[in-house]
Amino acid sequence: MDSATVVSTPRLKRSLTLWDLILYGVIVIQPVAPMSVFGVLSDRGRGHVVTTILIAMVGMLFTAFSYGRMARVYPSAGSAFTYVGQEINPVLGYITGWSMVMDYMLNPMICIIWCSQQAHVFAPQVPYAVWAVFFAGVFTALNVQGIKTSARVNTLLAAGMGAVIAVFFVAGARYIFGNAHDGAAFFTRPFYDPKMWDIRAVFGATSIAVLSYIGFDGISTLSEEAENPRRNILLATVLTCFTIGILSALEVYVAQLIWPASEPFPNSDTAFTFVAGRAWAPLFAVVGFTLLVANFGSGMGAQIGAARLLYGMGRSKALPESFFGALDSKRHVPRNNVLFVGALALLGALLVQIPIHRTTVCRVGEGVSTLFCYGLGAEMLNFGALIAFMGVNLAAFVHYFLRQHQRTFLSLVAPLAGFFICLVLWLGLSTPAKIVGVIWMGAGIGFGAWKTRGFRGTLINFDLPEEG
Repeated sequence: MDSATVVSTPRLKRSLTLWDLILYGVIVIQPVAPMSVFGVLSDRGRGHVVTTILIAMVGMLFTAFSYGRMARVYPSAGSAFTYVGQEINPVLGYITGWSMVMDYMLNPMICIIWCSQQAHVFAPQVPYAVWAVFFAGVFTALNVQGIKTSARVNTLLAAGMGAVIAVFFVAGARYIFGNAHDGAAFFTRPFYDPKMWDIRAVFGATSIAVLSYIGFDGISTLSEEAENPRRNILLATVLTCFTIGILSALEVYVAQLIWPASEPFPNSDTAFTFVAGRAWAPLFAVVGFTLLVANFGSGMGAQIGAARLLYGMGRSKALPESFFGALDSKRHVPRNNVLFVGALALLGALLVQIPIHRTTVCRVGEGVSTLFCYGLGAEMLNFGALIAFMGVNLAAFVHYFLRQHQRTFLSLVAPLAGFFICLVLWLGLSTPAKIVGVIWMGAGIGFGAWKTRGFRGTLINFDLPEEG
């Protein structure tokens, strides 16, 4: 009887290759991530955009490494929720999971808003609300079909954005080498310009540049659908973070050569579109459409991550198991969660309409997404994401350094460096963001305490399914 029950219980289907995971991570973070924040980073960093992108990459690689290593130990859709709950404490695991819910639930809503507003600009005769319903419906319909369908869509989106980036590089090279410059110093100024260098400004801009990387953590929520998760999740997480970092650095490097920092932008919010237009006039419109495509991919990816996180928490009884812990027996996806996230995202998109001129620099994705540019929305997302990042780094420190007999220097330095970097960024959030975040966390902790009768460990199950 028990064996029959085990066999008949639907599970997530392991079908994602290492390449699928990397594509998912790249799409959620966005290969065009720095395009929307270029002007702001240039202003804040006094022209040293490349430097801030590279510094941020180093900082996030520590956390990406911790995520990947913990996925080796716990290949679970619950991701950080499971890592912290298993290694440190069930209460802290629940708090970490709830902080991620805020991040993951806001992402799809913001993507729907951004796509709908941008589409409304392209086709103003179609009302915003119609576009919102359209994008929410497409995101949900594709994600309900199964993880391989989402992976195929990610491949197409990556190819499209890759083509635009390649065209930009070619147009940029033609412009740079077709115009006079002042020798070798011209090519090194984006990294270091002694006339404009200000270390405080550079590190201040780095706190914004980190937003370009948030989202790589979503890869770990696919652990139960990945082939060889103990190997591939680590590789995919680190490689995605590194790939996005190098690609972003190249994009802004070319942009800075086309438009030197000493020359002000007509509008910092849309700086990259002006840069692209200077390189080749048609790219001005193409870049705007590309950002729409990028946010489409991010919306799909964010909904996948949210659905898998809710599934992990539902299966563990931290949320109502009958709804959130259920899987579709045919397609092996948490269909209830996909529909739930889609409905909430659509509701939020219909209630919150952002004027398009306020979204021009707002990047939505991965991970790290932004709303009202660098206002309350962005910081609310970072509030939850950075708590989860700190939790995962601590879990990695506990597991690989405190509990292992063979301790290594890397097991000490990497998670602690990742933890303190995230802590500094979290402490730098604005007061309004912290207030809203605390309210969200308070509501979640109150619900969790009621649901688990005071977070009794026996009521939160962190057991993992078999890897077969």
